[in-house]
Amino acid sequence: MCLFCNITKGEIPAQIIYEDKNVLAFLDVNPIAPGHTLVVPKKHSVTLTDLPDNLLEPLFSSVKRVMGMLERGVGTNHFTIGINSGRLSGQEVDHLHVHIIPRFEGDGGGSLQTVVQNSPDKDISDIKERILKANG
Repeated sequence: MCLFCNITKGEIPAQIIYEDKNVLAFLDVNPIAPGHTLVVPKKHSVTLTDLPDNLLEPLFSSVKRVMGMLERGVGTNHFTIGINSGRLSGQEVDHLHVHIIPRFEGDGGGSLQTVVQNSPDKDISDIKERILKANG
């Protein structure tokens, strides 16, 4: 069983800040900011595309709720929200999790647009056509 499944079942301790029947939110054990939180569905899904559609709303409603908790708890209303989907993106645990990273003045972080520097060598209209053709 995966690490996050064990946490959701209470078999591994975690600093839980929110829980409902579908979702668990806990502080990251290796935080990159005060209040860095992971929100995970209780149903094991490796990536967002694996998550059943009926669990999308509960997951993202919980992300919104936890953001409000963090605003009040750590004193910021600035966040970077992210999902690493797949190993190449940096996903280390094969269980979908949404990072909520509180942001503070002078924290040294950047925006999501600075994560990758791999501009396409093709025109974006060609990429659009490739995507549409593949999903036809």
